Amino acid sequence: MISAFITVRVIDIIDIFLVAFLMYQVYNLIKGTIATYIFITILIFYVVWLLVKDNMLLMGSILGQIIGVGAIAIIVVFQQELRRFLILFSTRYLNRAGTSFDNWFAGFTPGKPVVNLNAIIRAVINMSKSRTGALIALKRKSLLDIYIDTGETLNSSTSSRLLESIFNKNSPLHDGGVIITDDKITAASCIFPITDNYSLPQDYGLRHRAAIGLSEQTDALVVIVSEETGDISLAERGEIKTLDTKALLKILEEKFLRERS
Repeated sequence: MISAFITVRVIDIIDIFLVAFLMYQVYNLIKGTIATYIFITILIFYVVWLLVKDNMLLMGSILGQIIGVGAIAIIVVFQQELRRFLILFSTRYLNRAGTSFDNWFAGFTPGKPVVNLNAIIRAVINMSKSRTGALIALKRKSLLDIYIDTGETLNSSTSSRLLESIFNKNSPLHDGGVIITDDKITAASCIFPITDNYSLPQDYGLRHRAAIGLSEQTDALVVIVSEETGDISLAERGEIKTLDTKALLKILEEKFLRERS
């Protein structure tokens, strides 16, 4: 006698959980962007194909050809979202393993220079008071060479006076962003990618959108000082939040001290 019950194996539960997890991550990456509508359109095409493939041969054949090259089309259309997903996965889930691996070699390599957070915070406080716009990216694991090449190379020790001088309205380097690597201001007047997130508040200017864009494509922490309000914000992994200087310093200390511990 054939059993009427469906056998559910442990591997099936794991399979469902992994698919649900991936779908949730994809939703988080594309929500609020134009990619949401493209994804819905592709999903509609797929559902229609499932409905007509056995009854409407011509329509099923046409849609089947479209679905057949769907994987290539998804890679082309969603290249930015796929990049963000891979960065998110690597920084969130692989950094721990990488940090442990680095620590294993700690006795064989010289210690890493420490980010001068106090100088950065002093500069941010002063620029906030004077309402001087600023965009400062703090490098972590991701390489930022392609963005460094768009600006002026400095490789100078991090100091609050230098940062304030760079973002002074009369400075030729005040447009664009600064990239800080360890204890050095690597480059200034760098061009950061603009986010395509259309759900952002209307009062976010190019400076905030560039900060979010860089944080979407890399694991860098990006500090923003608003020229209009003097508000201080921090962008990370495509998210941005307004902070006071104490909260900002606490987050930066947690991030960089933990990575070097």
